[in-house]
Amino acid sequence: MTNRATSSNLLFIAWGLALIATLSAIFIGEVMGQTPCVLCWYQRIAMFPLVVTLGVGIYLDDGRAPLYSLPLALGGLVVSSYHTTLFYGLVPETIQPCAATGPSCSDAAMTVFGYLPLPVLALATFLSITILLALALRRPRP
Repeated sequence: MTNRATSSNLLFIAWGLALIATLSAIFIGEVMGQTPCVLCWYQRIAMFPLVVTLGVGIYLDDGRAPLYSLPLALGGLVVSSYHTTLFYGLVPETIQPCAATGPSCSDAAMTVFGYLPLPVLALATFLSITILLALALRRPRP
């Protein structure tokens, strides 16, 4: 397999992860009726454009697409890491951004099927996308 094909495959997998995460967030919010917390909104701000930037980059065969997408993935990774620490109680309640108004960032409603924490799922997705984009950047383009 050529380096160009490998890089395209990595981008396609990253795009697929971003698309699944975006559709899942819309489903959880609109169909299941779960209101997103403040940090969930920031993660959506980082995830939703990844579907577009990666999709257009793949369609146009733009080798610079990882450069455009990596800042969004890294921003989402930072926010989801912080959200995960909040969920597990590693951050004091006094500095939680969701404590004053709106849905809580760390209560039991932040799970899917009662046991899968949404912050951890977001963290895993952003981490995976970041790794895939970094690998795609390391592949030389012919």
